[in-house]
Amino acid sequence: MRYLYIVVFFLVLIPIGAQEKLPPPEKQKDSTQFRKRNLQQAPATDGNESITRIEEYKIISYSRDTTYLDTTLSIQKEYKYNFLRRDDFELMPFANIGQPYNSLGVDLERLGLYPALGARARHFNYLEVEDISYYNVPTPMTDLFFKTTFEQGQMLDAMLTFNTSPRLNFSIAYKGFRSLGKYLYSENESGNFRTTANYLSRNGRYALRAHIAAQDILGEENGGLSDKELQFESEDDDFQDRSRLDVFFTNASNKILGKRYFLDHRYALARKRDSIRNSSLGLGHEFSYETKYYQFQQDAQNDYFGSIIISPIDDKATLKTLYNQLSLDYSSKLLGTLKGFVNLYQYDYYFNSILITEDETIPNQLRGDEIAVGGSYSKQIDGFSLDGELAYGITGDLTNYVFDGSAKLKLNEKHEIGFGAHSSSRMPNFNFLLYQSEYTNYNWNNSNTFENENVQSLKFSLSSQDWGELMAQYSTTDNYTYFSSNATEQQIADGEENAFVTPKQESNSVNHLKVKYAKEFKFGKWALNNTLMYQNVSQSTVVLNVPQLVTRNTIYYSSNVFKNAMFLQTGVTFKYFTSYTMDAYNPLLGEFFVQNREELGAFPLLDFFINAKIRQTRVYLKAEHFNSSFTGNTFYSAPSYPYRDFVIRFGLVWNFFS
Repeated sequence: MRYLYIVVFFLVLIPIGAQEKLPPPEKQKDSTQFRKRNLQQAPATDGNESITRIEEYKIISYSRDTTYLDTTLSIQKEYKYNFLRRDDFELMPFANIGQPYNSLGVDLERLGLYPALGARARHFNYLEVEDISYYNVPTPMTDLFFKTTFEQGQMLDAMLTFNTSPRLNFSIAYKGFRSLGKYLYSENESGNFRTTANYLSRNGRYALRAHIAAQDILGEENGGLSDKELQFESEDDDFQDRSRLDVFFTNASNKILGKRYFLDHRYALARKRDSIRNSSLGLGHEFSYETKYYQFQQDAQNDYFGSIIISPIDDKATLKTLYNQLSLDYSSKLLGTLKGFVNLYQYDYYFNSILITEDETIPNQLRGDEIAVGGSYSKQIDGFSLDGELAYGITGDLTNYVFDGSAKLKLNEKHEIGFGAHSSSRMPNFNFLLYQSEYTNYNWNNSNTFENENVQSLKFSLSSQDWGELMAQYSTTDNYTYFSSNATEQQIADGEENAFVTPKQESNSVNHLKVKYAKEFKFGKWALNNTLMYQNVSQSTVVLNVPQLVTRNTIYYSSNVFKNAMFLQTGVTFKYFTSYTMDAYNPLLGEFFVQNREELGAFPLLDFFINAKIRQTRVYLKAEHFNSSFTGNTFYSAPSYPYRDFVIRFGLVWNFFS
């Protein structure tokens, strides 16, 4: 929490600016303007002022895509006003915030060049290198996000960005929350501190960006409901208070803690800038050092996970990584941008001790160096753009290669089409390869037996102001790696499925098709926003479970009220997905695993919302899942883990400027 005090200290030093003009609601672009004193002109008492537009408050992503601060209120902002601050259409949250999300849609493409630690169900709120934004602002700007939680807690995401000169920008941010939850022993809390720097030299030759991130994610684990048929699905009035429902255990928790230092800088060795030629030759270096661990603790043994080696249970997997990339790039107006690079990746994944059993010896460490070479190319000609990147491992055992390519063609002002291809060959995450636990059944070493996961994917997209947004993706995976239970039918019937969860690889190909379509229809001040996703899986063995159909439909009303002093949006969102054998959650591993005995889903989720914008403040009020009391207690996020009941939550997003 000490990082929160730093953020609050900076916030109280920033005077609140005013916004003089509200953009019309029908505009897609935020045209908000601010007046500031021009220090190079006469004082403000002489009436000399310059106008700072909202477009000058720039947000720069890891991939160097630049957007500007958007203070408008739209239905897309409603979809992103959640714990993750992004659209969660393809996710199914658990009852309390900070808990895992089950997947309603999957993307089999490998985003990273190297395997991750694992415990992916607990990583939704963990900010990776690609999730950190950098800023370029004319004046200090603050972004405050607040939202209520579930019982005894709140959530706040506060960010302050400022500059010491037009070429040097800083930001400091902290996201923290605590929520007790409605069910027993489901308390969660986390803290995400990050600070960034963005610099460009006076002559424009040297550019630097850096960040430091310190994150901790803690949660109690109750294992789900132990008697869901009698206490939950029966709708007995005695159990309307969810804290009275029995859970599997009351003495377990898990934690993720990570610290990262990141630096990316480039120096232009040569530049030619004139009306005919525009070229640059640059030398770049990217550095990242990160330490992270996942820990599961339990006071005493529980049959839920089987027998133990020693008590109390304290399982801890640690991963330390050091990444260096040295690159040389050349860009010109005629040829585009060509970049060559070499990567050095050093990893140390370890446990505290070596485990020796009668059958085998399980080591406590995977350690090594990986060297990869590759290149990237990008080119834009009028409405056509082409991007591609290939990295190939020349030493090491983790990665063979990763290739990504895409092309976009803007047909006219209203229509754009895109194509993409992905191919990769990489080892699965570290917890598939090696794991140690105080529980006997959760010890394995697959580092010499598991093979690379091979993924090939093709993607097509259409973006049209008239026809909507269409995306189609077809992926095929060899050696698909997943968690599943080895329990017998009798053990499953006795509730011992979780005691035998182990990693497996599918020898046959797994093929996945996803088609996603979004379109909004407007009728005066009314609108109907629709998102529909279809999925189909072709597989010899059932190892990948997804719903065939997911839909979200929102009907809402928008209007200026109170003599245009406030912009209002109110409506109802309907979300539904077809029943399927939803993945089960294992709290010891912090992972979901495949189960094929229980179908869940096919229940509606109805939310009613009233959102308003007053100057640069957006206020949100939502009645979540208000149909829960009259559509039956069949709503689950995973087997034995119910979704949340009807609840009213509110919050705001507030930007102010100096």
